Amino acid sequence: MLSVRVVHPVSTNISRLGRMAGRRAALKAIDWLAFAERIPPNQRGMFNSMKTRSDAISAKLASLPEAPAAIDWAYYRGVVAKPGMVDEFEKKFSALKVPEPVDTQTNAINAQEAEANKNAVTYVEASKGRIASYEKELEKFKSMIPFDQMTIEDLNAVFPETTLDKAKHPYWPHKPIAEL
Repeated sequence: MLSVRVVHPVSTNISRLGRMAGRRAALKAIDWLAFAERIPPNQRGMFNSMKTRSDAISAKLASLPEAPAAIDWAYYRGVVAKPGMVDEFEKKFSALKVPEPVDTQTNAINAQEAEANKNAVTYVEASKGRIASYEKELEKFKSMIPFDQMTIEDLNAVFPETTLDKAKHPYWPHKPIAEL
């Protein structure tokens, strides 16, 4: 089935105005390299398709002129048979103001970013503490006698939690029956 689309020049210019407002809103650049470093390998395909789509939209926005083409109202007055129709369109077109979108999300995003940065700093500090304790433990393992050469006394000295408390549990197996 063949479909024919008739485009009115005024509606075409209105859609161009909307696209130009969108271009001003899309002035922020995306650091794709930094973004790509944070993408997990299993989502790389989705990231590539999103980047391709974003590049296509950016190229289309860049190809549009900064200002819309001027409408030749005199030409339409001569072509349109109904008197006053072009004047009415011209008056409505000149009165038309396309509002720029109001940014309502940047403050919320900035607050989320600040919270995430604060959580990241807290996590990094806690991680540094864990790393220090793990390095101490690793040093203990590196400096201890190999297990195959240890006696029970050596094992109890290195790992005090393995020492049997015979005063608390005087009979073999030196554990309460309930724990067996």
